[in-house]
Amino acid sequence: MSRTDTTRFRHHQAILVGAIIATIGALPLADARAYLLPVLLVPLAVAVWAWRAGTDANPHGLRLRALLGDRLIRWDQIVELGGDTRGRAVALLTDGRRLVLPAVRHVDLPRLVAAAERGEPVADRDDVPVAQ
Repeated sequence: MSRTDTTRFRHHQAILVGAIIATIGALPLADARAYLLPVLLVPLAVAVWAWRAGTDANPHGLRLRALLGDRLIRWDQIVELGGDTRGRAVALLTDGRRLVLPAVRHVDLPRLVAAAERGEPVADRDDVPVAQ
């Protein structure tokens, strides 16, 4: 699998810029007293999260990335893709669980499905209910 067949969804990069500015702003505070040094960890963790967290979609499935880990969901584990009331994309899995897809909005669902390049349409499969 090459990187060209993967569609990446990431959070807005303004979060990363804000975290960098917060890190610079926290430097004088952390420099004042040694016990305040862990204050720097908060904006640094936000910066790493903003850079890393998101969803990668390819013909094999979805990779959900978080601050410290990731999770691979195959397309055959997904029953339905939809949105919630907050505009986020949600995947309903075959075991009944609902997963919010990081950095994917409801309006991004056509790009997400296009990245799947599934061989058969969902409506033609017998084991997947069609959403009304």
